[in-house]
Amino acid sequence: MTAEERQKRIELFLQKAEFASLEELAREVNASISTVRRDLTALEAAGTLKRTHGGARLVAPASDEFLFSARDTQQRVEKEAIGRACAALIQPNQSVIMDAGTTVYHVARHIEDKTPHIVTNSLPVANLFAGSHRLEVVVSGGVIYPRLGVLVGPLAVEAFTKMHADVAIMSGGGLDLDGISNSHGLLIDIQRAMIKAAQKVIFCFDHTKFGRKSVLPLCSLDCVDTIVTDSAAPTELVEQLRAKGIEVVVAPLNGSPS
Repeated sequence: MTAEERQKRIELFLQKAEFASLEELAREVNASISTVRRDLTALEAAGTLKRTHGGARLVAPASDEFLFSARDTQQRVEKEAIGRACAALIQPNQSVIMDAGTTVYHVARHIEDKTPHIVTNSLPVANLFAGSHRLEVVVSGGVIYPRLGVLVGPLAVEAFTKMHADVAIMSGGGLDLDGISNSHGLLIDIQRAMIKAAQKVIFCFDHTKFGRKSVLPLCSLDCVDTIVTDSAAPTELVEQLRAKGIEVVVAPLNGSPS
C-alpha cells in the first residue's frame, strides 16, 4: 500500500469513527505505528486532521453526529423515559459509574437523591452536579474532547482500572445478539474499564439502537446484567435478550405498557 493509499484509508476510517488511536490506525492500514505517525503528520500538514495524544481526529467531521448537544436532541422523549426508569433501579447509597452517553446524562438528571458517589468521564454529568451538596462526583483524568463533552485517553482508562463501583450505567451505538458496539475507539477503551470496575452493568438504549451495529465492537452480551429501553424497542429482540438471561426494563412512552 502506498503512502497516498494509506492516508486516504486513514481519512476514510476517521470519517466513520471521528477519532482513532495510533494502534487502531496501524491495524487498519496494516502498517507500523511509526509509519502511521508519518502519515498523520502529512495529513495534519494538509489540514485534514488534528493529531492528539495517542491518535488523531478529524478537523471537520462529515456530520455533527458526535456533538453532545446535537445528539441530545435526538429521541429526547425516549431518553428521558429511559433515564427515569434506569434511575429507579439504583438502590440508596450505591456507588455509580456513569459514561458519557446522552442517554446516561438523562439518568443523571434523576439520580441525585439515590447515590452519594458518582464516578464519570462526562463533563456534562460532572457539570450537572457541580453545585450539589448531596453527592460526591469523582471525575476521571484524561484529555478534554469538547465535541463529545468527555475525558479520553490513557489517564481516563487508568482511572477506572483503579476503581470499584456497585453499578456502571453505560450507553452504546448499537445492540444486537452479537453484542454491543460503539463509534469511538478511545471511548470503548474507557467503557471496557468501567465494565470491569462495576459489580453490575446496566446499558441504556433507545429503540433506534436495537438491531444496529456501530463501527467497533464494545462487549459481548455476557458483560451485561440489565438493559433499559423504551416501549418502541422491537419486541422480538427484547424477548431474545431476556431468553439469554438479561433483564430488560422497558420504559413506557405515552402510557404504553412496560
